[in-house]
Amino acid sequence: MNKHESYTGIDYFRFLAALLIVAIHTSPLLSYSEMGDFILTRIIARVAVPFFFMTSGYFLISRYAYNSDKLRAFIAKTAMIYVAAIVIYIPLNIYNGYFQQGNFLPNMLKDILFDGTMYHLWFLPASILGAFIAWLLVKRLGIQKAFFITVILYIIGMFGDSYYGVSEQLPVMKHVYEAIFQVSDYTRNGIFFAPVFFVLGGMLADRSIRISLGKSIVGLVVSLSLMLGEGLVLHSLGLQRHDSMYISLLPCMFFLFSTLTFWKGQRVSFIRSSALIIYMIHPLAIVAVRMFARVFHFQELLVKNSLMHYFVVSILSVTFAFLTTFIYSKINQKTIPVAGYVSKADRAWIEIDLNNLEHNVNTLKQAMPENCELMAVVKADAYGHGAFEVSTYINRMGVNAFAVATIEEGIKLRQYGIEGEILILGYTNPLRAKELHKYALTQTLIDYDHAESLDKQGYRLKVHMKIDTGMHRLGFDVNDVENILKIFDSKNFRIDGIYSHLCVADSLLPEEVEFTNRQIQSFYGLLAALSEKGVKLPKIHLQSSYGFLNYPDLKCNYVRAGVSLYGVLSAPKDETKLRLDLRPVLSLKSQVILTRKIKSGDIMGYGRAFTATRDTRIAILSIGYADGIPRDLSCGIGKVLIRGNTAPIVGRVCMDQLAVDITDIPDVRVGDVATLIGEDDRDELKASEVADASNTITNELLSRMGTRLKVIMRG
Repeated sequence: MNKHESYTGIDYFRFLAALLIVAIHTSPLLSYSEMGDFILTRIIARVAVPFFFMTSGYFLISRYAYNSDKLRAFIAKTAMIYVAAIVIYIPLNIYNGYFQQGNFLPNMLKDILFDGTMYHLWFLPASILGAFIAWLLVKRLGIQKAFFITVILYIIGMFGDSYYGVSEQLPVMKHVYEAIFQVSDYTRNGIFFAPVFFVLGGMLADRSIRISLGKSIVGLVVSLSLMLGEGLVLHSLGLQRHDSMYISLLPCMFFLFSTLTFWKGQRVSFIRSSALIIYMIHPLAIVAVRMFARVFHFQELLVKNSLMHYFVVSILSVTFAFLTTFIYSKINQKTIPVAGYVSKADRAWIEIDLNNLEHNVNTLKQAMPENCELMAVVKADAYGHGAFEVSTYINRMGVNAFAVATIEEGIKLRQYGIEGEILILGYTNPLRAKELHKYALTQTLIDYDHAESLDKQGYRLKVHMKIDTGMHRLGFDVNDVENILKIFDSKNFRIDGIYSHLCVADSLLPEEVEFTNRQIQSFYGLLAALSEKGVKLPKIHLQSSYGFLNYPDLKCNYVRAGVSLYGVLSAPKDETKLRLDLRPVLSLKSQVILTRKIKSGDIMGYGRAFTATRDTRIAILSIGYADGIPRDLSCGIGKVLIRGNTAPIVGRVCMDQLAVDITDIPDVRVGDVATLIGEDDRDELKASEVADASNTITNELLSRMGTRLKVIMRG
């Protein structure tokens, strides 16, 4: 999710949904029209609770949820709220005689697990159980199958709810539901009701289903109209045992939530927090209003007038929620001053600009020929950008082809939830063929012997054939047509692609262009020869980033975008024929953790490599060569940006720290941010320039950044 731009529509609808739930429990139109109140509270307002489930699912349930950290945090937080709510409502339960009921312990256990110890608290155990079921199904089966299963659960629940009148007529079904009602008073619970909405929220977050704003609005109007008709028909026929679960509720919630996601703006956390408090506290507000009305004889105005009753309860609940949220925000403000600077960041971190990443994907796609797809190269942790962060984001955008270097990288992408083709560009031991098959990975055949060994493993595998056209690293010799044809006849291989690599495509020197053209001609010559032999050619790809930028007119099915995807070139002086507006995605930053003064003539650092030629003020940054900063940048070769000014590196870069000269930069203090790659005010340190200063290329600099660095997404 965008860090600076939030889903404002979702935030505001939380507040409206909370007020709709208050309406369900106060029946605001009952004094005026019983049917009108039924339509409002028993049909329209039934979108409120599913909306809360979908909101949680949107940020929690996803095919990209490769670990359970968020789930555990959600369950723990919801459980804490539930325990607090149970305690808060104990006095009211005592007043209502809750603890005098028969079979107290079994009933209390049932209430805690399913129905809630107060009528509205069922939402909390349903959230816990529904989230767990949805997450587990998505994790084990994928989001599409999970949705199918949760729809089945919803349908089962529906025949114990709005369609119970049908079940009652069938003895077997009646007995089944009577057994269910021994465990839970309703089927609108965490098993039958909640999971489908969690999964539906996750599907929208994944962009598994894409729909325009106009279609979302039309769909909402149509599905809401159908739900109104459905509710009225069921009500008139007397089929409803309860009225939470309608057939039309599922499409209605999908289109409603989809519409809300188009309304983006500033985060409204104040309203977001208040909505939950309104939901939790409004029964107490109902009791308070009724007690006040009884004591002061205002029953006619505040109770019997249902609309006024609703307004007063709502105002009381909202006021309490706003005050509580305001007080809590003041108490909970974490302002830990460090030498006048407040920071919540880590010691050093990578920032990924999602806007630039999305821009680069779209720019590359627009420049590609027709019928050519982007294959995102995300090996080496996406060139240091974070394979999970990059891959899941662009997979949501519709990028469905990825390239990695190793089988381990490919398996991780599948575990992250990445769908589509994942091509392993490098060697995989044939003994791991079972894993290639299990995770539906596409393996590169690096030569005939490798292909033959893989074939003998007996697994049906997706493969691409690598052709050596002159680089002499991996691949079948371009002239070895006989063995290439044998591989095409293999029954265990599904050959989805054939490709080569242009090893000097980054150079426009005449001799290098001539060599590249020979590579291109020999590759297409092989393809022509295979076609003449009756081979149906699979997808072809020849261009990596520079291959595309310098030879954009080649007819291929894929462009393997590596450095270009991340908006950088390998070297600062590189020129390309195709000049695209590609923007750097990565910034590298650290904190000033200490400042100190040393006198002229003092030395510092390993090997006494720096001697001050003047009274000098230095800053220590908590980042070093274990984080990917080349040691070659030591002793003034490298520099950083602090407060928009350049500070040279002094002394040797250490494993975990480095020092910079800040004598000429006023007011630098502990906690200030130093930029090692990226923009700071009006100045910029390009990754290609940093790499060049350390006698390497951008690819190496970025891909060797240490795994210790935290990746922060910006958008």
